[in-house]
Amino acid sequence: MINSLLISILIANGLTKLVFRRWSLRKIKSKTKDKNPIRVRLRIFLIIFAAILILGTISFMAIEDRSLTDSLYFIIVTVATVGYGDVHPVTPLGKLFTVILIILGVGTFLGVIANVTEMMLSKREKRVRMEKLKMVIGVFFSEVGTQLIKDFADYDPNFDEVRKGLIVTEKWTHQDFLTVSRHLKNSAFAVEIQNVDWQPLADFLIGKRDFLVRLLENPILLEHESFTNLLRAVFHLVEELDFRDDVKQLPHADRMHIAGDIKRVYHLLVDQWLDYMEHLKDNYPYLFNLAMRTNPFDRKASVMVE
Repeated sequence: MINSLLISILIANGLTKLVFRRWSLRKIKSKTKDKNPIRVRLRIFLIIFAAILILGTISFMAIEDRSLTDSLYFIIVTVATVGYGDVHPVTPLGKLFTVILIILGVGTFLGVIANVTEMMLSKREKRVRMEKLKMVIGVFFSEVGTQLIKDFADYDPNFDEVRKGLIVTEKWTHQDFLTVSRHLKNSAFAVEIQNVDWQPLADFLIGKRDFLVRLLENPILLEHESFTNLLRAVFHLVEELDFRDDVKQLPHADRMHIAGDIKRVYHLLVDQWLDYMEHLKDNYPYLFNLAMRTNPFDRKASVMVE
């Protein structure tokens, strides 16, 4: 019997190592690291739980001379603390094995349940935080973003080409937004420095400095890296303009430098605007309706309902 138990342990140990090795290789090959500690803990508990099921089932079969079905059934009802009693160990070694199984298995099972519950609560909290973040993004576009897009559009000699795919309507689907988003990554955003009205742009952005600072202080922004990058780019442009005594008398090289900052903001701004429009369409039809009527890319857009 002892030999059978040792053989079963070796088989189960080999299977467990195989499962763990496959999981480890998959993680190594992954290009992105999982930064969610709850998910990492859950995976560890699941691997341990699977090992206990495999090891426990094979061991119980060998010790108690039970079928695969009875052994798996016993292991599950034991670690789940159900314990109907219809299947139970009768040998001393089987009872000792059951004690060890209870000590290891019950804790692991409760660890799986606890982490699954924590993950569900975490996802719910994240949805609430993201909803608040979308409200912050909406305020940004109301106060700064939409006006900046209108101004940058006047600077862009390729605007007619860019705007073609940004006339958003209520018929758009998620696939439409996704297709346009991919297209924008290869779009030729440009800034013609002769078209830039430097003083009004500087006055507008510097006047919004306090508003932008308050947005950057919002801890919710840590949940949305792309929008945070946009705010940093806008705030950097504000500083570049504010540090110059007279933006009307800038040398050509300096104007080209600031034009690069404008182009960076322009690209990030359009991408974020498209994401925000999809959010409004999916969740707030009345706000989406207003956003369509004030679409900065639609030259025919009018806030008046006709």
